[in-house]
Amino acid sequence: MSRNVETDSFEKVAQWWAENPMTYSDVHGEAELHGKKLESGTKEYFEELDKEFAAWNWQLHGDKLFSKIFPYERFTGKRVLEVGCGQGTMASVWASTGATVTAIDLNPQAIQQTKRRFELMGYQGTVQAADARALPFDDEHFDYAYSWGVLHHSPDLKKSVSELMRVLKPDGEFGIMLYNRKSVMQWWIIQFIEGFVHYENRFLTPLQLASRYTDGSEREGNPHTWPVTSKEMKQMLQPFSSDTRTSILDEQLNIWHFLPPRFSRLLPRRLERSLARRFGWTLWTHGTRN
Repeated sequence: MSRNVETDSFEKVAQWWAENPMTYSDVHGEAELHGKKLESGTKEYFEELDKEFAAWNWQLHGDKLFSKIFPYERFTGKRVLEVGCGQGTMASVWASTGATVTAIDLNPQAIQQTKRRFELMGYQGTVQAADARALPFDDEHFDYAYSWGVLHHSPDLKKSVSELMRVLKPDGEFGIMLYNRKSVMQWWIIQFIEGFVHYENRFLTPLQLASRYTDGSEREGNPHTWPVTSKEMKQMLQPFSSDTRTSILDEQLNIWHFLPPRFSRLLPRRLERSLARRFGWTLWTHGTRN
């Protein structure tokens, strides 16, 4: 890919997310949940947003949100980086545990809202705009670094991952959640239903199909979403980590909102759970920096 095409692609990604921030609402970028309009930046807005986000990931919570995957207790007083903070849900939980949090995002709205959240809740932390491909931090600066559902939107995933590892200390820990290409969502909804049955693979590339039917699908999709495989993640992280581990976090298949309600009753719950754990949409890669 030429430098001009790559730059153009990146600018389209940045512009789309600035106009359609991840608010977990009924429509991408709006402040409305289940028909209830909310005022951005208010305490109620953050509380309702967090409830929705928590419900999407209910199986990962213990005494704190996401405590089944995040080792909060080991990083009290330590430097923690979030790449792609969105509306600040995860960063605020880390701040509440006593971590020294730095949260970055490409989107000005995300920076504004995360700063506002920290002000309302009285949390300390650094929230700033930054490009994941060129993080403005020294080498080996952070003790823990993570990104949740963000970097599959990067036109240069390898560079973004490399930067995350660059700023992580030796023996520091990391976690990266990306969409899983070897999933029912990818195979059934994106490739078969939309690509084959609806004939869209005749005029859309695999990348365009994935981008069209993932985030922002109600608004014709986003400029760039490309799910990964566990093998690809391990290969990408091999130069940096010798104990990289991947797992699928899903308990449900996350496809029912694309299909008529009656279809959800056809699949036994036990079978759905088994399939989700093997072919779910949420691929979690974590490990230790060499």
